[in-house]
Amino acid sequence: MEQKKIDRINELAKKQKSEGLSEEEKKEQFELRREYIEAYKKSLIEQLDNIRFVEPDGSQHKIIPKS
Repeated sequence: MEQKKIDRINELAKKQKSEGLSEEEKKEQFELRREYIEAYKKSLIEQLDNIRFVEPDGSQHKIIPKS
């Protein structure tokens, strides 16, 4: 996610605490937060997919997700 969007999320959060948000700003805040959460989840999944366990014999294997 772009730093510009993260800055806007923070800007809206500060405004919400100080003076409140208009309906349009609330909608924008919701959409930006949703986008941020999705980007965070995607990044976490990618990191987990790259984890390998190394056995004492030197073999490696990936994490097997539970179904």
